[in-house]
Amino acid sequence: MNPMCGRCNLVVYPTEKVNCLDKYWHKGCFSCEVCKMTLNMKNYKGFEKRPYCNAHYPKTNFTAVADTPENLRLKQQSKIQSTVLYKEDFEKNKGRGFSVVTDTPELQRLKKTQDQISNIKYHEEFEKRKGEAPHHQPSNPSPAAYQQPAASQNFHYEPAPEPVRPAAAAPPPSAGKRYRAVYDYSAADEDEVSFVDGDLIVDVQQIDEGWMYGRVDRTGQQGMLPANYVEAI
Repeated sequence: MNPMCGRCNLVVYPTEKVNCLDKYWHKGCFSCEVCKMTLNMKNYKGFEKRPYCNAHYPKTNFTAVADTPENLRLKQQSKIQSTVLYKEDFEKNKGRGFSVVTDTPELQRLKKTQDQISNIKYHEEFEKRKGEAPHHQPSNPSPAAYQQPAASQNFHYEPAPEPVRPAAAAPPPSAGKRYRAVYDYSAADEDEVSFVDGDLIVDVQQIDEGWMYGRVDRTGQQGMLPANYVEAI
């Protein structure tokens, strides 16, 4: 059974059928809701399952809210509540002069390195003071007094080498759907993307029944594209 047209509500035969926006249309009935310009799959834009041309596509605007006395009162009340919560939080944390730091392996390594550096500086100062001390010769030296000095010990400590951190893992691949173009398409607007037959479309997100958003793997460009020009892989 042939479907009915979404515009004139008459039977649509296969030779003149356009399937878009969850409806079937005659090619002549697939026109802009405002200016009645005949559209096609390349230049139409859907809004609430109705076709529009680029010039008459409905655009959403922000609604300005009047600065009434009631709104000013609510704004002042919110500000006062925020100040009260801030003071309560300040009073709770007033007696806490410091925060406890977790003794992680990294902090233990830094502490050990600082201790080794302090030990090296201590022995360097000790050697300097030892060289500046006066030497007193005994009045009656004895053979036992002349003894070979012990070999000076090497107090130079090498700090522990910093452990090599493993390389960061590569980010996981995108979870978007993948499609392949079955027709050539040229962008009709600045927010659309062009591609040719056989191009791989990745990171695809469904917008409505007639349009998708994705990135052409060959060119790297992102934008909107018609859903009936590609197929899932």
